[in-house]
Amino acid sequence: MDMGLTGRTVIVTGASGGIGREIARGFAAEGADVVLTYHHSQEGAERLAKEIGGRSLVAPYELDDDEAARTLAETVIEWSGRIDVLVNNAVHWGATEPDAGLAFEAVSDERWQKTIRANVEGALRLSRAVVPSMRKRGWGRLVHISSGIAVDGMAGGEYYGAAKAALHGFSRSAAFGLGKDGDILSNVVMPGLTRTETNGAIVEQAGGHYSALAPIGRLLDAAEVAGAVVYLGSAANTGITGQAIKVTGGA
Repeated sequence: MDMGLTGRTVIVTGASGGIGREIARGFAAEGADVVLTYHHSQEGAERLAKEIGGRSLVAPYELDDDEAARTLAETVIEWSGRIDVLVNNAVHWGATEPDAGLAFEAVSDERWQKTIRANVEGALRLSRAVVPSMRKRGWGRLVHISSGIAVDGMAGGEYYGAAKAALHGFSRSAAFGLGKDGDILSNVVMPGLTRTETNGAIVEQAGGHYSALAPIGRLLDAAEVAGAVVYLGSAANTGITGQAIKVTGGA
């Protein structure tokens, strides 16, 4: 299948590890020019750029920096002259030690507020920054990476789940706001627990539980989730918009 991505410019936030790494690889394999953003691991992003070959740009991006979205969009336009696809994959995980394991009402205000603001505002700011280029060309794709926690719930995931669920509401309405200006689609992908190169300990601890919930009896790996993201972000997707799609092996 021709994905129609050759020569298109794709931004993948949080591309230096986890699912983001495979998403970037997937778009590059389809001939796209890929912008790999990172927060902590510039080295990891640069190493990935060399691995995927083709035309790529490594750029810093911080979800909770009010100016980061504007700066990134300007950098990409200067580099390629266009922004065709945005994958909002970067994430702020939220409460960690010493807050992990606390009842949600005991998590500090600073931590829960940062979880909400970084994940919601970061994705919305960047969406706002890239959409003018899409409207100008009459073509674009937004894919927001959420989580099964947003609909299934998980003790300890109250604020993270709330932040990810907010993306569903934004994307649904954005699909209507964008569709009138051309072939511009917006969707959400909800992975479950997914095997990546960096989460072996979590998979070892909880993988059996989530595998048992899935009809296929196993966890998906990052490349399988990435495949769905690449399709939704491609020209091969001509009619799926405003949807929140679980990519969990059926769990």
